[in-house]
Amino acid sequence: MAIKFNLSDPLMVALKAVTSISGNAVTEEDIKKQRSSMELAGRLAAPTDGITIRPFEAHDMTCEEVTPEFAHNPKYVILYAHGGGYTCGGISYARILAAKLAIASGFTVISFAYRLGPENKYPAQFEDIKSMYDEVLDMGYEPENILFAGDSAGGNLVLVMTQFLLSEGMTPPKALLLFSPWTEMGADLPSFDENKEKDPTITKEYIDGISKIYIPEGEDPKDPKFSPLYGEFKGFPPTLIQVGKIEILYSDSAMLYEKIEAAGGKAKLDVEENGWHVFQQVPIPMAHRAMKRVASFVTDTIYG
Repeated sequence: MAIKFNLSDPLMVALKAVTSISGNAVTEEDIKKQRSSMELAGRLAAPTDGITIRPFEAHDMTCEEVTPEFAHNPKYVILYAHGGGYTCGGISYARILAAKLAIASGFTVISFAYRLGPENKYPAQFEDIKSMYDEVLDMGYEPENILFAGDSAGGNLVLVMTQFLLSEGMTPPKALLLFSPWTEMGADLPSFDENKEKDPTITKEYIDGISKIYIPEGEDPKDPKFSPLYGEFKGFPPTLIQVGKIEILYSDSAMLYEKIEAAGGKAKLDVEENGWHVFQQVPIPMAHRAMKRVASFVTDTIYG
């Protein structure tokens, strides 16, 4: 039987205290606290067994190559972009899902600390993922053997990158692995209202605040370079979308699934009924089961 969580559960109270920013503005103090919390989370929650980590520098970014020690297929690689609302996160935070992805897939995972706001607005982050894609190609990986993965804002970033590759007539990634992707920066999709009392980690005010930090003044939040939900999906690769049913970004995932399917693509919407935003990072059975489903999707897509 599925475990039911509510906001009074000790886990939810701790999660809210560590991971959320609320209020009408995202202040410098908020961001400093969030960055510190994510750094700590990375050090505490990232798996350490069964992987080898190689730190390196590329294009003025701190990067990591995470390789599984067992059942490793060196032909494929995952380029992974971490979440954090384009204002927080870093290489230690990225290590949580990078390690889990390496173990689940059997592939090497490359993560990178792209530039963050408010110090850097768009297109800095997009320029960084383009640079890292070139770096992965320079490592010798063929375009058709590269997968993209991302959570939250990182999901936004790899979606925008995929749409860019397709628009340029270039080979898209072999597959996309998305965890609670942020696909629409207008913050007016149905789940913002439907789940505002259920989501233990993020608020509409937070989404509004980080959107303003990321998007240059005068730009339209619904432009596909910010909100890939409104972009082109023809020719999209197989896409796994994992999302929590109780998070305010649930509609971001559900509508993305519909857009890919409507364009003739193959997508899987994997909904965790009691899941919150990027619940896969937390060391609990629900997250472990979700990563096993990631492994099944990768196996079916690559070897099936």
